[in-house]
Amino acid sequence: MAVHANVGDWLIVKSRASGHSERRAVILGVGTDGLAPFTVKWVDDGRQALMFPGPDAHIVTPAQVTARNDAEAKRIAAVQAEITTDQPGGPATG
Repeated sequence: MAVHANVGDWLIVKSRASGHSERRAVILGVGTDGLAPFTVKWVDDGRQALMFPGPDAHIVTPAQVTARNDAEAKRIAAVQAEITTDQPGGPATG
């Protein structure tokens, strides 16, 4: 199945290795009709590369990345609030 993308979309590549996180890259260029190869810039090291995504990769829009990041930030804030509440001297729960 062909993967379509637009400039500004994100390429997310899941790691197959245990203990390694996914990699994210912003798509800087696409081939004919939005197909691979994609020119990408990796977030983790700033390198640019020409990519032909495999089955471990998917494309997300900037709006989807923003929603995902917002949801993750809310989960982290909730955990931090719970930890703070459980600490001696933390906010009192009533």
